[in-house]
Amino acid sequence: MEPRLVGPGPYRATRLWNEIIELFRAGMPLRKHRCRFKSYEHCFKASEAVDCLHELLGSNQNFGPEVTRDQTVKLLKKFLKNHVIEDIKGRWGKEDFEDDGHLYRFPPSSPLKSYPKKPSCGKEVIKFPDWNEPKAGPSQEHIPVKSVTMNSEMWYKRHSIAIGEVPACKLVFRRELTQTNIEEIWKSMTLSRLQKVLGLDSLDEVLDTKLVNSKHIVQNVYNVNKQGIVTLEDKSKELPHWILSAMKCLANWPSCSDLKQPTYSGFERDVFKTIVDYFGQMKEPLLTFHFFDIFVSVLGLLQKPSKAVEALQISCLLLPPENRKRLQLLVRMMARISLNQDLPPLSESMRTRTLIVQVFSHCILCSKDEIDLDELLAAKLVSFLMDNYQEILSVPSALKSSIEDHVVHLQRVQVKYAGADSDAALPTPSFCHQITTGAFEYQRATDSQEPLVALLEEIVMNKEISVKDKKKKLKQVNKNFSTV
Repeated sequence: MEPRLVGPGPYRATRLWNEIIELFRAGMPLRKHRCRFKSYEHCFKASEAVDCLHELLGSNQNFGPEVTRDQTVKLLKKFLKNHVIEDIKGRWGKEDFEDDGHLYRFPPSSPLKSYPKKPSCGKEVIKFPDWNEPKAGPSQEHIPVKSVTMNSEMWYKRHSIAIGEVPACKLVFRRELTQTNIEEIWKSMTLSRLQKVLGLDSLDEVLDTKLVNSKHIVQNVYNVNKQGIVTLEDKSKELPHWILSAMKCLANWPSCSDLKQPTYSGFERDVFKTIVDYFGQMKEPLLTFHFFDIFVSVLGLLQKPSKAVEALQISCLLLPPENRKRLQLLVRMMARISLNQDLPPLSESMRTRTLIVQVFSHCILCSKDEIDLDELLAAKLVSFLMDNYQEILSVPSALKSSIEDHVVHLQRVQVKYAGADSDAALPTPSFCHQITTGAFEYQRATDSQEPLVALLEEIVMNKEISVKDKKKKLKQVNKNFSTV
């Protein structure tokens, strides 16, 4: 059975779980083994299972070579707990799995998980102000409009409204957008873009949109310092100073500007352990339980790095600001440590990068229910984060520009024609600016035609003249006017 790429979408973790089980059952060699003077058919040693599954995961594009042997053993422990395998005497669930010579076999029952029917959250409809009703207050006289020099053709089109040749139109006054309106626009357009990048028909089965806080998105976009790090209004949610000092110490090793005490052999490992212990005691991962499914879904795009980066950019905007800031600081430190050749090894048994991914993955991404592939999925995501953290944890400029342009458009005065479904925006108000001599002479000449304009107005507004006669008179004026 050939491995296949499991793309983004609902229940991706369950689909991956079933995929790995099917591959493992198809690829695990079964043969006769002896144990305590007794022979057992169609079974395998624990160490053989680790070898087989480790190779399978490493060559699978859904996981990759970052998977360690230790993670493989942990996954086989979950296999035993969930009755994917059983020991040679048929025991499972409470038994422990070790990388040794114990014998195991596959049970006759199907170990695949069914896909749960997650209740639909329903598509959240963002309510915007009713733009069609005029706002009480300023009249049309106070609306700034761009001055336009009109020739005969433009005047004819303008006045032909009165004789039925052009549909009548009206100015539509937009209600003033409140901060709440703007925040809801940000939420709606951000989620719409995320859905498009993931290629999903709906976000309902990977994200409860009601749990997305629109204020968090806006704060993550606009409340940032020069380095792009989120600034918090509530200072009590900041990282403790001693943790920040420890993180800076390792990130900038051996140049530790904040260090006020002498170092000793193994000092860097103690500092590292302090950081690991602090983040390890958090009750919820930085990417939060609510967003677990959406981040797992994003992992299905890793074969298309640019798409995956954009999807993670947008997903990280949904985080509470304090979580986003901690994630920015932590991942930046992790990336610097993994590339720092001057930093002594932090472990005797594994590479620094492997150690960092292993110890911090769980505090960055995990599910509330501790599902079966948490560790492997988190490791995959954290590795990608470390390699692309500067872009992923920055504000997506294209999304920001499109939303800001949309907000500006909604705040403009608009012209609406009778019977039309859409509005046409008036030209942007213009302000005083210097003009050329030629333009000035032209405007002076056109301004002298005000009496002619008054005559046109009188013809159009005269109720005693029939429509047919109005049309004749306007055509006659237009003919004479064009020769001026």
